[in-house]
Parts: sequence; C-alpha cells; structure tokens
Amino acid sequence: MRPGIISVGVQRDQASLVVQWEDGARAEFASIWLRDNLPEDRDAFSGQRLTDVVDLPAAPRIRAATLNDPNVQIAWQDEPRLSSFAIDWLYEQAYRPAQGALMARPWLEGARLDARRDFSWQALATLASDRQARLHWLTRLLQDGIAFISDVPRVESGILEAMTLVGRIAETNYGLVFDVRAMPQPENLAYSDVGLGLHTDNPYRDPVPGFQALHTLLAAPDGGDSLFADGFAVAECLRQASPAAFAELTRTAVPFRYRSRSADLYAERPLIALDCAGAVRAVHYNSRAIAPLPLAARDCASFYAAYRQLAGLLREPRFQLATRLADGELVVFDNQRVLHGRTGFASARHPRHLRGCYLTRDSVYSEQALLGRQVQSEVLA
Repeated sequence: MRPGIISVGVQRDQASLVVQWEDGARAEFASIWLRDNLPEDRDAFSGQRLTDVVDLPAAPRIRAATLNDPNVQIAWQDEPRLSSFAIDWLYEQAYRPAQGALMARPWLEGARLDARRDFSWQALATLASDRQARLHWLTRLLQDGIAFISDVPRVESGILEAMTLVGRIAETNYGLVFDVRAMPQPENLAYSDVGLGLHTDNPYRDPVPGFQALHTLLAAPDGGDSLFADGFAVAECLRQASPAAFAELTRTAVPFRYRSRSADLYAERPLIALDCAGAVRAVHYNSRAIAPLPLAARDCASFYAAYRQLAGLLREPRFQLATRLADGELVVFDNQRVLHGRTGFASARHPRHLRGCYLTRDSVYSEQALLGRQVQSEVLA
C-alpha cells in the first residue's frame, strides 16, 4: 500500500514535478515525461497514445501543481489545458513495486541445492484449479529460471495439457513437441544415450526459444540424471574473476549452425548478452553447435582464452544442480538463462523417454502478469 503524500511542488525551472511522500521518500517527474504521459492523450479503450513525440512541446513547463487527492492537478505554462495524474499511478511509476517480484534470483552453488526443496514444485491438478498456486509457481519460475510440475499424465499429450497453464508453445522443425530418446544414427546428440554437458538449446534460431519444458514419460533407473546451472550467476562469477574475459564474450559475435535433412539454421550472437544497463540478459552456450568463428588470427587468442574460462566454470560440479526426474514429472526452465545437460545412460538396458517443447518467452511473462491482475482483482472485489 502506498504512503500518503505530504506535498507536491514545482522546481524553480518549472521543468519537473516534485512529490514528497509521508514515509520520507521523494520522487521527481520531468515535465517532458509528464507531458508525454498525459491520460487525456491516450485512447480510453486501448490505452494507447494518440500523440507522437513531435506533437509535444520541445520543453514544456509546469506553471502550478495542486494536490487534489486522489489526483495531482497540473497547469501548464503557455497552455490552457489542465492535466490530472492519479497519485497511485505516480507512485507505481516512481517505485514499480510489482517489478521487483520478477527480478532474477541467482543461484550459483547449484550442488548445494536440492531441486525438490529449493525450487517451486506443484501438482498439475493444483495449477489447473488454484489461481494463487499457479501465480506463485509462475513467479518462482521467472525469478529462479526453473520450476517443476508433478503428476503430469504419462501420455503423449500430457506436456501439451500442462503448457496451456504456462505459455504458448513455439513450433520448430521438430514440430510442436519432440521426443528425447536414444535412436540409431541420431541427427542430434540429444537423441542418443551419451552424457551431454551444460548448454542452452537452439542458439542457431532467431529468435532463440525462450523457455523449454521436458516431461518424463519413462525414467532410466540408472543414469540419465538432469543437470542444470544458472547461467546468469555463472556469467557474473566470470565478470568478477576476469572482467576482460567477460567483456570479450559480450562483444564477440559467435556463429551457431544446425543442419539436418529438414532444417538449415544459422544465427550469430555473443555467448553472454547484456541489457542496456549492463546486466546479463541472456546466455547462449552450445559448444556442439558453434560454427567456425570468422575471427582474424590476432583476435583468436583472446576469444578462446575467455571462452575456455567460461567453459571451465560450467564444468565445475559445484555450480551444477543434479536431479533425476521421476515418471510423470516435468521441468520448465528459461532457455536463455538456465543451462541444462544430463549424465549418460544405457538405453539398450534401460530405455529413457522424455518429451519436450519450447515456449515463447513473452507468453510466459504475459501469463504471469495477466494472472497477477486477475488474482489482484479477485482480492479487491
């Protein structure tokens, strides 16, 4: 709940509004920002802007600001119009408390964690029937990058049923879903029984799949354990240990390629991608899919040294969360954050069958946001 407002005022240059809250917090809103967000300049139904930035005064000035709870009323210099901003809306824009709930929570020492104790688990039936439980599960998925579902029917359509509660499935050359099991002469090593090092899937696609789900239809009693690591945490570990290596991996475009009888895919991206603030926003690591790098000979030494450092960190057992999914259990993870792998198994003796799919990144975030709005409206009703 927001605190009350003590006062509102205008800076001497009339270029910003200052709001003083009862809890001692102080917020300042630029006049050009306020002018760009006038409620009356938005469509009443869609909420979309009716004006473009070139329609605004280049340097709008605030003549006066008046507190008229639940609004702040603004009179503009050289304009006859009066504008009102809801106090609740101003507080939300200043502090955005809802956004903090979705901030990534890093987990570096994966070997110290227990998948069943330290991450979110929920039965499929509960996710389908309880909005609060599903909102909590989705929120934990976005915070931790990984979450689990139990009691998913061991049928081919089980994963499709479960994913209607999570996001939208992205169809690829593998179809809506794909089967992960050993087969002779596989086009992809995922379809063998060899162990797989930590990696992210499909960095050769544009866009890269946002989330991945794997549903265990038949677990191997010996081997085939799932491995996971938080790529954001490992990347930050590298940044602290070797800033130069970290920087090298953020600025070098790496080519990824996948060829099969049904697909020929190619994309270039850095192993570590940053957002505008310099924080890690994506990790793309798949040594099996890296094509020959178009690097000048003089640049190879620095890149490969940095690449080797990252690979070495991903080999360290202390960073790896290991778990064995039982029949009917399903894991969903952020494919641009959480790396996954597995230990080897003997398919001739103990067959292992997982069914997987990819989900669009925005749809998972949208599902959580929409559900949050619905739950909040139910609480307020």
